This record gives sequence, C-alpha cells and structure tokens, in this order.
Amino acid sequence: CNLQPKDAAKMPESAWKLLFYSLSWSYGIYLLFFTDYPFFYDPPSVFYDWQQGMEVPRDIAIAYLLQGSFYGHSIYATAYMDTWRKDSVVMLLHHVVTLTLIASSYAFSVALPLHETFWSHKEWCSPVLPFPRSRVAIPSQMPGAGSGMPGELAGCAGPLLSQGATKATLLLCPGRFWFRLYWFPLKVLYATCHSSLQSVPNIPFYFFFNALLLVLTLMNIYWFLYIVLFVAKVLLGQMQEVNDVREYDVEESRKT
Repeated sequence: CNLQPKDAAKMPESAWKLLFYSLSWSYGIYLLFFTDYPFFYDPPSVFYDWQQGMEVPRDIAIAYLLQGSFYGHSIYATAYMDTWRKDSVVMLLHHVVTLTLIASSYAFSVALPLHETFWSHKEWCSPVLPFPRSRVAIPSQMPGAGSGMPGELAGCAGPLLSQGATKATLLLCPGRFWFRLYWFPLKVLYATCHSSLQSVPNIPFYFFFNALLLVLTLMNIYWFLYIVLFVAKVLLGQMQEVNDVREYDVEESRKT
C-alpha cells in the first residue's frame, strides 16, 4: 500500500487489535447467548450460591487465559511497541488495572463469572474501533492509479474506505456511550457494588474489586471525551478525514 514509515508502524498495531477483539468478542457472545449462563440478562445471578474457592468452569477459564495473556502482552506493547499517544500513560494504567482484576479474580475465585459479563459488555465496540484506526494508515491516493486495473482499484478504494471509516467512528460514539457508560454501570457495577452484598454479605475483597472497576469507569469516561472531540471536529468541519485525535501532531511529536 506504499505506507509512510509512521503509518507502517501503526498498521500492525491496529490490525492485531482488530483480529484479537473480533475473536474475543465472538467468544464472549458465545458464552453469553449460546450457553446456559444467565449473566447478561441477570447479572446478580453470578453471586447466587457463590462460595470462596469454587471451581472455575472450563469455558470461563479459557476466557481468563485469553484476556490475561492479551493484557499482559499489552503492557509491554504499549510501552515499547505501539505508537506513543496522548493517552498512552492512561492506557498503561488501564492494562495494569485490568490484568490485576483478571489475575485476582481467578486466583481468589471472587465473582468469577462476572468478569465474562464485564468483558463482553466492554468489548461490544472493540472490534469496530481498530477499523478506522487501520484506515488512517492507508493513503487515499495509492500508487499505480491510471496505470492499469490494480492502480484504478486502489485509487477508488481509498475514498470509499475513508467514508466507511468516518461512519464507523461516528457510530462508535453512541455505541461506546451505551455499552461502556450505561450498560457497564447499570449491569456490572450494580451487581458488584449492590447485589454482591445482598447475596454474600461478607464477600471478600469487596472494596478492592469495586475500586478497580470504578477506576476503569473513569477511564471509559476519559476515552469517551476523545470520541466526542473527534465528532465535534467532524461536525464543525475542522476535520476532513479520519485522524486519531489522541496522536501528537508533527510539531508536538518533535517536542515529545
């Protein structure tokens, strides 16, 4: 695609995340809607008959392994492999908090199934998010235009992909708000903060887990503001193509 060096560095990152989130999201859909777990429709049910040290079901253990491996790798990748952005420090903190939640929940058998509900609600938007980021790295005018079919196809694909990426990003705004700022507090935080005490009055690590989940909620608000900023720039005509508002501009990059 004749990518520029800075774009060539971003493209593998976005493509990898698109692949992983698509797979993990699909597995979450399977657990929530194609098994007997009632977590999606009745989140407090995760605490019914809960006992400390209870065995982790194999299919949920697989979800723990996938998510734990991904976020363990993401800590290293964000620090040393990914493009450094304005929110990279917050992203690092997010990965540390998330991995702590996964490992602690698995180790102490506290609210085990709840985290699958958490991941599935959290990742409804995740497969969509890397698409516009991937499109940012693809130039709108690709080489070879006018010199045969491959070039002509490439020249047409750029604007079409750009329009699709813009629409995907605009749709992401209400989607992210609905799933991460509405459903996540309504279903997950309500279950952990309120329903857990109703079912298990002396549930261990209550404040530890809920504090970490609240930190993730604050991060969701923080990233939602970036999406609002992007939409505002598009609607005000300040942005003609998909650009990641979290990235530094040329001058800022030199200073950074």
